[in-house]
Amino acid sequence: MSAAARSPAPGAPPGRGALRRNLPPARRFLAGRKRALVRLGGWSLLESAQTFLGGYCLAQALDRGFLAGQTGTGLLWLAVAAASILGAGPPMRGVFTQLAELTEPLRDALVRRAVRQALRRAVTDPARTDDRADTGAVSRLTHQTEIVRDSFAGLVLTVRAFVFNAVGALIGLLALAPELLLVVLPPLVLGIALFLATLLPMASAQRAFLDADEAVAEGVGAVSAGHRDLVACGAQADAAERTGRLIDAAEQTSRVLARWAALRTVALGVAGQLPVLLLLFATPWLLRQGVTTGALAGALTYLLQALLPALHSMMTALGAAGTRLLVVVDRFQDATAAPVPPKVPAPDPAMVAEVGPPRGRRPSRTALAVEVRAVTHAYGPDSPPVLDHLHLTVRRGEHIAVVGPSGIGKSTLAGVVSGLVAPDSGTVLLGGEPVTGATAQDLADRRVLIPQQAYVFTGSVRDNLLHLRPDATSGELSHAIGVLGVEPLVHQLGGPDAVLDPHGLSHGERQLLALCRAYLSSAPLVLLDEATCHLDPAAEARAERAFAERAFTDGARARDGALIVVAHRLSSARRADRVLVLDGTTPRFGTHEELLTSSALYRDLFGHWQHTPPPAGS
Repeated sequence: MSAAARSPAPGAPPGRGALRRNLPPARRFLAGRKRALVRLGGWSLLESAQTFLGGYCLAQALDRGFLAGQTGTGLLWLAVAAASILGAGPPMRGVFTQLAELTEPLRDALVRRAVRQALRRAVTDPARTDDRADTGAVSRLTHQTEIVRDSFAGLVLTVRAFVFNAVGALIGLLALAPELLLVVLPPLVLGIALFLATLLPMASAQRAFLDADEAVAEGVGAVSAGHRDLVACGAQADAAERTGRLIDAAEQTSRVLARWAALRTVALGVAGQLPVLLLLFATPWLLRQGVTTGALAGALTYLLQALLPALHSMMTALGAAGTRLLVVVDRFQDATAAPVPPKVPAPDPAMVAEVGPPRGRRPSRTALAVEVRAVTHAYGPDSPPVLDHLHLTVRRGEHIAVVGPSGIGKSTLAGVVSGLVAPDSGTVLLGGEPVTGATAQDLADRRVLIPQQAYVFTGSVRDNLLHLRPDATSGELSHAIGVLGVEPLVHQLGGPDAVLDPHGLSHGERQLLALCRAYLSSAPLVLLDEATCHLDPAAEARAERAFAERAFTDGARARDGALIVVAHRLSSARRADRVLVLDGTTPRFGTHEELLTSSALYRDLFGHWQHTPPPAGS
């Protein structure tokens, strides 16, 4: 969720704004459940009576019983106090029954709201939801609804307990000796006031913490989803740096939240411990005022057994569960706001694996564009190799298609040839020069790889298209856009200088932009790893023909490179000069007609492709 979507109104503290936004729906929710609230209050009044009897009976047992030499009377008063404790079971059962009448409808309402928001967002922003799951919606539907239910239940229980325990205790203190209120009430009121003053700032800190936590989750999710592109582009360091900044921000918000929690502890000490200390300090004065020993013991009972534990629970609940409840419920209120994509700086062209403007260096000229010698690669010491002593030669100017079942090693081969995957054994030569030991820039000058997950960054259309060759002329850019049929997309986006939102593009639109970028690259070898799978067959054919005939105006690489296509349609294989069939045992390499005779797997794939309708266009 973007900062713009979460920010409060100008000049309003975030916590106060959240409170103002959520009070009206909270009132409506509670107004519709008045009967449950009345029953909850009725059961809680019985708890007040038990609190009152606890301290009052102890005071009477001392003053009228044991200290007056009337043991039987003292035991009788203690029996009354014990009976009130034993009788607390039914009221608590009634309290929890009525609590369920409040919490479960709240949870159900939030689940329905989260589902409506997710559906609305899917309809209004299909490109984003198609690209990656709305992790915020999943969190609201599962984790955050449970936070609201548990926090609301705990808040109702603790606030109710404090209010009704305080009523019983204060009435008891008043009944024992009004002077006791003069000692106990001021620090109690001061501590509660100090605590209430921290609630809104703490809510703001809690909201910032949740925002940062969700940003970390979304950032890590984006890195995971784009891991292949990040590795292909050599952008691991940049991704790690940005993710680290998100984690640092989350750490900072947790420190701020901890400081407010410490201040809440101070307020708890003032309200919870200071009354006891003042009562003990004022004991001589109270005795001179005629307060009895039993009344003092009853006052301590009220403070230590009822009032202070309830106060501690309430402050803890309001300080943690209460602010968390306010923040999470507020997120349900503004979750429909459209996200604003962060401004992501364009990666350094020298770090991108698709990459590279020439730097005065041209690969050596040989008859072969690619040579793979006895390459073996497995994804683990105990795993069977996906490539097993593979030999492959691709001549300059040749168009090769690679086919085979899913998971057979086609993308692995593309990674090995491009130098992104180091084979376990064997040698790969590009333009007669080994891949092993080559720098990122050396590899970028020799080849460009477009994976299935096309990489597009936030920036202008022109920046994206010229990213691999910033010095390309306007004529070269126009030619690339025209030959690949990208004009309608560029016009739809607002022209070359329009700013791109990567999340607003479909997979096919991303692939078109990435293909145009690769076409402008100076690298002689082009590898398309299912880079047209989201295009319709006509657009795919146009792109493959353009790459097969690719030539720059300087004539340096006219038909001087090669094209390797990891194919997913029969038409791609038919357009190629030769086809490599990977079957997990003995690879076959030849023309389409030769493979129909020599490869049973190719015949099966040919029959499958013939009877499979083409997928819908992007």
